[in-house]
Amino acid sequence: MSQPSAPRKTPGRPARISREDIIETGRRIVTEEGVDRLTMRRLAKDIGSTPMALYHHVRDKEELLVLLLDDYATRTMHRPELPADPRERIVVAASAIHDVLAACPWIVEVLTADDLMSTSALWFVEQIVGGLMECGLNPERAVHAYRAIWYYTAGEIVVRTAAARRRAADERPTYREQVFAGLDPSEYPRLAQVADRWAPLTAEDTYVVQLRALVDGLLLTR
Repeated sequence: MSQPSAPRKTPGRPARISREDIIETGRRIVTEEGVDRLTMRRLAKDIGSTPMALYHHVRDKEELLVLLLDDYATRTMHRPELPADPRERIVVAASAIHDVLAACPWIVEVLTADDLMSTSALWFVEQIVGGLMECGLNPERAVHAYRAIWYYTAGEIVVRTAAARRRAADERPTYREQVFAGLDPSEYPRLAQVADRWAPLTAEDTYVVQLRALVDGLLLTR
C-alpha cells in the first residue's frame, strides 16, 4: 500500500506588515540616518518584507513622508493655550512650531522643500495668519508675513542643527573662528571688537526676542 505523499513545501511569504510598522520603521531610519537614507527598498529590508508589499499601504516615498509628518505632528504638536492679544498669539503659535521642530530637525529638511506638509499642523498656521489679519494686515500681506516668520523659524533651526553637528564631529576651531581671531581692527573695527565673543553670542537662544522684533516690523506695513 503506497504511503501518502508529504505535503509540498511552499516558499515562505514575507511577514504581514501594517501601516504602524511602516511608520515606526520609517521614523527610526530618518531619525538615525536622515531623510536621504529613506527609500522604499531600504524600508522593506528593515521591516523584513518586499517593496511590492509596501505599495499596498503607501504609494511612494512622498506619501510615506506625509505619513511621518502627520504622525509626528499628532504625537507632539499639542495646541497651546493662546492669549487674547493677536500679536502675542502669533508669537506663542510660532514658538510652539519652533520648539517642536527643533526637537526633530529632519522634519525641517522635509518641510523646507515647500511641497509637503502635515495637515495636523495647519491649526498653528491658522492662528498665525489669523493673528496677523487681526493686527490689521490684509489676507495677502498676512500670508507674506507668515512666510517671513516661517523662513526665520526654519532657518534658525537649520543653522543651529548644522552647527551642533559640526561641533559634535570635530572639536577643532572652525574656519570662521580662525578668521575672526586674526581680524585687522583697522579694517574691521566693529567685528574685531566682538571677535572673541562672536561664537558664544551667536550661539545664544534669542529666537523669541528676534521673533517679536520680526513681528513688530511686519506689522508696520499696515
